[in-house]
Amino acid sequence: MEFEFGQYKLYALIFIFGLITAEIIWSWRNDKKAYNVNDTLANLSIFAGFQLSKYLFAGYQLWIYNFFYQFRLFTFEKSALIFFITFISVDFCYYWFHRCSHVVKFFWAFHLVHHSSQQYNLTVSYRLNWLGVLISPLFYIPLVLIGLPLDFIVICYSLNLLYQFFLHTEAIGKLGFLENIIDTPSNHRVHHGSNGIYIDKNFGGTLIIWDKIFGTYEPENEKVKFGVDTGFAGYNPFVLVFKGFVDFARNKMNSKG
Repeated sequence: MEFEFGQYKLYALIFIFGLITAEIIWSWRNDKKAYNVNDTLANLSIFAGFQLSKYLFAGYQLWIYNFFYQFRLFTFEKSALIFFITFISVDFCYYWFHRCSHVVKFFWAFHLVHHSSQQYNLTVSYRLNWLGVLISPLFYIPLVLIGLPLDFIVICYSLNLLYQFFLHTEAIGKLGFLENIIDTPSNHRVHHGSNGIYIDKNFGGTLIIWDKIFGTYEPENEKVKFGVDTGFAGYNPFVLVFKGFVDFARNKMNSKG
């Protein structure tokens, strides 16, 4: 079983790097300049650190879920319907987690690294804070307390993040009526824009309906300027990962002064 799982991970890695290679070729042939060597190396370095952090904090995440699960209100039998409900519920919680990561300064300290690239390509999806796993489980505690199966919650959250990998590209244009239902590359490009009309918009993970319901939806109608409005942050992965915390601490000290 361990060998089969290792094979699965290898095939997934080959598939992902195949897509990245295809996007690099597309960018080069169409002169899109979607890739920058230093930026891409920074993204991959950050991703490597994120993978390590997942192993380091895996016990912490499981402890949180198991601790609160003992206080659950209900116990649901596993079924296709419960899995579907869990998937929608996880996506709803992800919307609020993502929105808080932008509008609450403390949470933005964790999330800034993901938006600091001035490029937009598949490798940007891996630009994730190494300490983010400390706060992300907290937003799914309500689902644990309701009693949704823990493995369903973990699987649905993983599927949500996997889906978002495919959103980080300029190679796919608008997708018609789907733009009003699911998160798409176009919708997510808006989310990564530093244009005034795009800031704090389109927080959805797999569905965009939450943004429609809660008034945070914005279609892609003008060319997106990627990055953060505070400017270029560099290529050093350690600086990029911890810049949000440094900025947060500096602002706190200035406010007290």
